[in-house]
Amino acid sequence: MADCELLATCIFFNDHMTDMPTMSGIIKQRYCRGSNTQCARHLVYRRLDRESVPTDLYPSQLERAEQIVGDRE
Repeated sequence: MADCELLATCIFFNDHMTDMPTMSGIIKQRYCRGSNTQCARHLVYRRLDRESVPTDLYPSQLERAEQIVGDRE
């Protein structure tokens, strides 16, 4: 599978992870490279829109993402 289409412009990595390249690489490998079905940020983007993704939402926060989506659908 290809990288996430949002990877290059993902606010999470561009704003929150710039000073942590090692951790950023680990997170990208898990949530952005290949399948992004486990990424909370991508879930909100996919089901709502990019503007609905909170800047402080971590890729691992699937429960929070489901709540955000559920509240707006």
